[in-house]
Amino acid sequence: MNDLSPLVQEARADFERAGTPADLENAKARYLGKSGRITEHLKGLGALAADDKRSRGALINAAKQQIEAALDARRQALAQAELQAQLQGEALDVSLPGRKRGSGGGLHPISRARERIEAIFGSMGFDVADGPEIETDWYSFTALNNPENHPARSMQDTFYVDVKDASGHWLNLRPHTSPMQIRYAQAHAKKYAGQASMPDIRVIAPGRTYRVDSDATHSPMFHQVEGLWVGENVSFKDLKVMYLAFIQAFFETTELKLRFRPSYFPFTEPSAEIDIMFDGGPLEGRWLEVSGSGQVHPQVIRNMGLDPQRHIGFAFGSGIDRLAVLRYRMSDLRPFFEGDLRFLAQFN
Repeated sequence: MNDLSPLVQEARADFERAGTPADLENAKARYLGKSGRITEHLKGLGALAADDKRSRGALINAAKQQIEAALDARRQALAQAELQAQLQGEALDVSLPGRKRGSGGGLHPISRARERIEAIFGSMGFDVADGPEIETDWYSFTALNNPENHPARSMQDTFYVDVKDASGHWLNLRPHTSPMQIRYAQAHAKKYAGQASMPDIRVIAPGRTYRVDSDATHSPMFHQVEGLWVGENVSFKDLKVMYLAFIQAFFETTELKLRFRPSYFPFTEPSAEIDIMFDGGPLEGRWLEVSGSGQVHPQVIRNMGLDPQRHIGFAFGSGIDRLAVLRYRMSDLRPFFEGDLRFLAQFN
């Protein structure tokens, strides 16, 4: 067969029937592959005379070029069809309603509780102190009259950093904000050193704290507010009056009771747990612990740079997360830290 135009037409028709790139590659193999029909014609050139081989080879090459041109044209057509289908599938329907952006962010409920606490104590004349979350052993424990063998220094209770301070002790993630009471009192004592009198120290230290603890009512990272009131004429009565006023303002109700239960803390003596009981609502009739408190231990007063024979005062510490849980009537604090915007949005 000298005329290869029927073969070219047949290849073109085959290529046109190919609906996908894979089908087209299969059709290509039937004509241009190792066992394809064009390849078979090329293999037959070896049996021809030199003059016939030259003319026949030119004919076969011409047919091959036409088939390849048809193949390329079909490839482009399939690619164009695929692009059009993709564009249609991704086309913007201008009749659809637009996507609304959120109305804006809001404060986290723990941040709301903290700001509320700061505002209440601010109205009572308390300053707000903030400081480092990575602390030295002295400020976290020694200055607070915690002995070397105290359980709070155990790695099972406290997170430590692989860096030592100047005294050779490991640094720690502060287990409470009490170090800021010491730092603030030291700065206050230094400011008024040598003067005949010194204004009372009134300060709260809210912030993040860390302990090795995690369950429905505890988190490895939690928020605490510590308070300190030291002066020359401060009594336990002041603590009771002050804390009752705070708790009533925080929960926006006077329908609650307050009790002080004897306890022990190395940094206060005497010491007491503070419990509250609501007179109404789902928590009615249950005593709920909300704070630890007590008269500042004389050794802690000395560590502040003050004279315990002259200065006296009280300290307290409350969990901001726990206060928020009670305020919002929750039984588990973990949702506060799980990042679910559906949960957090209800507080804004």
